[in-house]
Amino acid sequence: MVNLNSSSIKGISSSKIAKKENNDCFVRALAAATDQDYDAAHEVVKKVFNRKAKKGTKNAEIVAKMLKAEKDGLRVGKTDYRVNVLGKYRITNTYKLYGEYIQRKKTVKSFIQDNPKGNYIVTVSKHAFALKDGKLIDNKGEEFRPTRKVDGAYKVSRDNKVKQLKFNF
Repeated sequence: MVNLNSSSIKGISSSKIAKKENNDCFVRALAAATDQDYDAAHEVVKKVFNRKAKKGTKNAEIVAKMLKAEKDGLRVGKTDYRVNVLGKYRITNTYKLYGEYIQRKKTVKSFIQDNPKGNYIVTVSKHAFALKDGKLIDNKGEEFRPTRKVDGAYKVSRDNKVKQLKFNF
């Protein structure tokens, strides 16, 4: 398990905005998952996810906007991304308990094991982090806690589809 801190995020060490921020884990997660500059991710989270300065991004806002982004796409900086909201069966494990099958939220550890490839934004209770090809990217000082339960997960990938040009004759 490789755990990288958010100092590996592009532009974070030189960002004047980042130096003044608190509770910006979702901004950092978006920047890391999209491989974009911190300031570009900050602008998107401010405008699209209605984040106020120095306040965290509400989980309900993340879910609602990511569902919309799944349909419409998400632009960070000058790059378009496809978002895939992972459903219940991708973020839960099935167990047999007293003869009945039940669903329980995956732990961070089991989610990482099941998703070794790709870029993800993962939410746990009151926190978000990025997962890039099995590497956890999280805030400095936020140690890896493998038993935290995954509340939501979003696969983020570049949208390479060619836009159709329309010509009027």
